[in-house]
Amino acid sequence: MKKILIAALSAALCSTGGAFAATPDVTRTEVTRLLDTVEKSQCQFSRNGTWHDAKAARAHLQKKYDYLDNKKLLTTTESFIERGATGSSMSGAPYQMRCPGTAVVNSADWLKAELARVRK
Repeated sequence: MKKILIAALSAALCSTGGAFAATPDVTRTEVTRLLDTVEKSQCQFSRNGTWHDAKAARAHLQKKYDYLDNKKLLTTTESFIERGATGSSMSGAPYQMRCPGTAVVNSADWLKAELARVRK
């Protein structure tokens, strides 16, 4: 009976599609580069209606990345943007970026554009 239970549990864990896998190195590298870009951007970052400087934005996004990484919930850089850098997990409000000389944009759009630039 124990062998059947262990086999069933093992099969269930394997069928999760890597939900418990470590964040891939390429994702870690890309996210770090994105967070570096945020910090150096001279942009402001809005969360829950309050604007923060680029250094505070990086610190906040780093905390969200660390949480998701520790929970092994990241498979790609896009998954970090979607799960951790799109909006507040508390209020549901979208994060926004306000950069010198440009219109306010949702952080997800800004980060996706920066990711495309980083990948070139």
